[in-house]
Amino acid sequence: MTLKTPLHTDHQLDQLAGQFAHWRQNRSHPSERIPQSLWDQAAALAMRLPYSRVAKHLRLSPSDLKKQAMAQPHLTSQVPTPPLSFVEVPLAPEQPMSKPGTEIELQRADGARLRLRSGDSTLPLATLVRAFLEAH
Repeated sequence: MTLKTPLHTDHQLDQLAGQFAHWRQNRSHPSERIPQSLWDQAAALAMRLPYSRVAKHLRLSPSDLKKQAMAQPHLTSQVPTPPLSFVEVPLAPEQPMSKPGTEIELQRADGARLRLRSGDSTLPLATLVRAFLEAH
């Protein structure tokens, strides 16, 4: 089965669907296995078209079709794989790092509030908090 153009491939899919329909109508037993020649053609088409599309058109299970295609190494080796290459990703520009700051908000029972924001970690916070809470 040669695959050349998308139009040619679509035509082959239609022809194969006809072959599957003929086989289904003429099989001797409802649970008869699909002939390997039909599987081979379906697997070859699935290398050029999406599995789901081929499976739906041929009324097959997509997972069964994929298993059949993977079981045929001569088909999987025909699909060209793009060459692997290294792609360097440039680093993002460095953002100026903000210093870790401290933010404290206190409220006394009388409703007084104190909000402290500081980027300086050496601020004597304990002394400030104690003075605020003890003041009336």
